[in-house]
Amino acid sequence: MIERSILCIDLKSFFASVECVERGIDGFKVPLVVCDPTRNGAITLAVSPYLKNMGVKGRCRVYDLPKDIDIIKVPPRMRLYQNKSKEVINIFLDYIAAEDLHVYSIDESFLDVTDYLHLYNKNAYELATDILNTIYEKTHLTATAGIGPNMLLAKVSMDIEAKHNKDNIAMWTYQDVKDKLWNIKPLSKMWGIGRNLERSLNNLGCFKVGDIALLDINILRKKFGVIGEDLWLHANGIDNTIIKDLHKVERKDKSFSHSQILFKDYYDYNIKIIIYEMIDVLCRRLRNKKVLCQEVYLGISYSHTVGGGFYHSIKLNSATNDTEELYRLCIFMFQRYYTDHMPIRKVSLAIGRLSPNNQRQLNLFESYDELKKKEDMNNAIDDIALRFGKNAILKASSLLEDSTIKERNGKIGGHHA
Repeated sequence: MIERSILCIDLKSFFASVECVERGIDGFKVPLVVCDPTRNGAITLAVSPYLKNMGVKGRCRVYDLPKDIDIIKVPPRMRLYQNKSKEVINIFLDYIAAEDLHVYSIDESFLDVTDYLHLYNKNAYELATDILNTIYEKTHLTATAGIGPNMLLAKVSMDIEAKHNKDNIAMWTYQDVKDKLWNIKPLSKMWGIGRNLERSLNNLGCFKVGDIALLDINILRKKFGVIGEDLWLHANGIDNTIIKDLHKVERKDKSFSHSQILFKDYYDYNIKIIIYEMIDVLCRRLRNKKVLCQEVYLGISYSHTVGGGFYHSIKLNSATNDTEELYRLCIFMFQRYYTDHMPIRKVSLAIGRLSPNNQRQLNLFESYDELKKKEDMNNAIDDIALRFGKNAILKASSLLEDSTIKERNGKIGGHHA
């Protein structure tokens, strides 16, 4: 296991705190909400720490806000937030080199300070304290920090503990895995586990992180594939990601990509149909070219009214061109990185690390007969689409209102592969 000194720093109630600073008011004493004040059913983008301490969720409907207090409602100003975020990033770059910084989102970053502790003659806690103090002095924004030997433990220590500590800092080591990481429940509180994945894990008898760690890894691999192995490693506090590596060019080999700008706002409950249809298009291209892929990339862009999004990738243990398998991986990434209630306006997908399909490595958990049956079915569907048009055979979900595949097939030529 790698052991470095990683800081995960988050700006507390970022959008709301920026608005409070701009108005010269204390977000810990004033009820302020960032939202569209003209729409009672709109989703709030952020609430001030004062409201959070009252139990108000950061994202809720405007009509669910407390009625017994005079709440300040302000519209979002994304350019202002982006500029403030850049100010904080520049503070980080005063302490470390760009190659040791990973900007995770507009208000959250990872810093690898391993090689800087000797330079500053400080331990990780002291350096984290200095950075948080500098952020406050220069921007008047309050930040929290998690410290760990890898990105995972730094992130989880911040999410679970730092935000509740008086100094806004928490430090977890590998020795804390059993006492702290394993006791996290419900599972959806753990970074990387969404509600749907939580339900699937509950069905396996896993209700806290320690249950996953103690489960036979082969059960998780058989149930979730590469995701299962990732879950087991994380449940045991293992994350071998190196921040420097994240800056390297991810794909030098040929890849297929597909993106779609959406005509309306999509959310977690209806975006999955779009992701499935796009993955299906890419997998047909793979099969048509008689190649397999071993890496999939998912990008989600939120509406310009709120800004932001994410772009992440995951590597497969064995190459594939199967729609269902790649779809499961995309949904895993989506559930891990999607911010609840954020409106989605663009989806980007790419598949890389391509290889000829005659070089397939058999999966230990899937028999040759099962693999052959799946291939034959996919080839039959592709053949029907090629002969009679792409709209000749569709999943039932493609007939739903939120589907876009029929319209897109028509635009690009329904009778051509």
